Amino acid sequence: MMQRIQRARAARERRLRRVFDRTVQLIYRRNGFDPLPVIASSFAALILIGSLLLSLPVASAGPKAIPWFDALFTSTSAVCVTGLVVRDTGTAYSTFGHVVLLLLIQMGGLGFMTFATLALRLMGRGLSLRDRMIMRDSLNEDVLGGMVRLVQWVVGSTFCVELTGAILFAFRMIPMYGVGKGIFYSVFHAVSAFCNAGFDLFGGGRSLTGFSGDALMELTAVGLVVVGGLGFGVLNDIRTRRSFRRFRLHTKLVLVSYGTLMLLSFLMVLALEWSNPATLGPMPVGEKVLNALFQSVTLRTAGFNTYDQQAQRDCTKLVCCFMMLIGAAPASTGGGIKVTTLAVLALTVRMVARGESRINVFERRIDSGVIQRTVTIVGIAVMTVFVDVCALSLLQPGADFLDLLYECASAMGTVGISAIGSASLCALSRVLIILTMFAGRVGPLTLALLLARKQNKARELIHYPEEHVMIG
Repeated sequence: MMQRIQRARAARERRLRRVFDRTVQLIYRRNGFDPLPVIASSFAALILIGSLLLSLPVASAGPKAIPWFDALFTSTSAVCVTGLVVRDTGTAYSTFGHVVLLLLIQMGGLGFMTFATLALRLMGRGLSLRDRMIMRDSLNEDVLGGMVRLVQWVVGSTFCVELTGAILFAFRMIPMYGVGKGIFYSVFHAVSAFCNAGFDLFGGGRSLTGFSGDALMELTAVGLVVVGGLGFGVLNDIRTRRSFRRFRLHTKLVLVSYGTLMLLSFLMVLALEWSNPATLGPMPVGEKVLNALFQSVTLRTAGFNTYDQQAQRDCTKLVCCFMMLIGAAPASTGGGIKVTTLAVLALTVRMVARGESRINVFERRIDSGVIQRTVTIVGIAVMTVFVDVCALSLLQPGADFLDLLYECASAMGTVGISAIGSASLCALSRVLIILTMFAGRVGPLTLALLLARKQNKARELIHYPEEHVMIG
């Protein structure tokens, strides 16, 4: 009896907090405040600062400084945790440049506002209501309460997971490169893996191909990528509730859709590339399974690869393009249209096929507004990739069309694996990829809302007569 009363009281408190949050948000937005521009502009500012630092002479490993445009591409790729590069990261940049890239990847993965909030707390300053709204939207949370504690947990748990990954990487890196360089390489690649960035320092664009078949390296990278790609809200829900039955609907959808996509991509890559002599064909059975698993995880926006992406069969590339466009979970270190978007889209198709009027899943109902946003996100993402591929096919007339699609899907999903090599793209093609990486990280819906901020409120008050339209 007491437990029932406590659950009812807790549910009533959650409803009151939601009403309060919505009221505060309505008041702020009526007074002209919207967190979305702050989130988007923080990424843009970080990209600009990073490009200036990477274009300094001290950031270059050679006698000449890196051209600013190349530094801009690299900075965008780092902040948007993508991994596409036009200059070899391991050989083109100095230690200073590598440290800058490490910081850009870390701040891009967790979000600039997360570090700003932590800095305010370290200086003894409290967060205003406006700051809490920005943090809530950037972490994709529902309520304003507990934002400071959540940010502290996010940063602390991130460093703990990355430290664990660095220690495991060090078992391979230190014997290969010595203590000092080995430790730095271990930390860099642990951060790059957790933030789903895909940057490596091995040189020659090798990524993790030198560790193909190394279970310790590959499984450590897989673990870091998956933990970083699930989203901080999901990890916090797992930490606090510890039971699938008690998880939020969002957490359940993320876990089921993420796991399903990993399994499907693993089986398809394994089947399609099993006998390919340029990829999995020459490997023993165990290595085939391990590398197919790694490829299925890297398609969730990781950016590392253990075999030549261009050597894949065309059907495999097409499957990879679809998987890369989906991306990771919301409020994670990855980009793309997000796994929950695909889940809601699939549930919408099921709803229509069954002749139902509402989406019911896990004994919960999904709001109709979520369906509208899902269609918007998918539409914008597909249209962006379509325009990019058409433009690149004109700008790169000698390139393979499927390789160009692979590049665009990789940029939109902030994955970072390439079949054509980003360095072979012309200047205008690189501009398109830069914009696509930014859109994939910030989010198609966020950009759409930013572009449509000045709405004509008067038009919303006009209601025209309904009329039937045939579709299908």
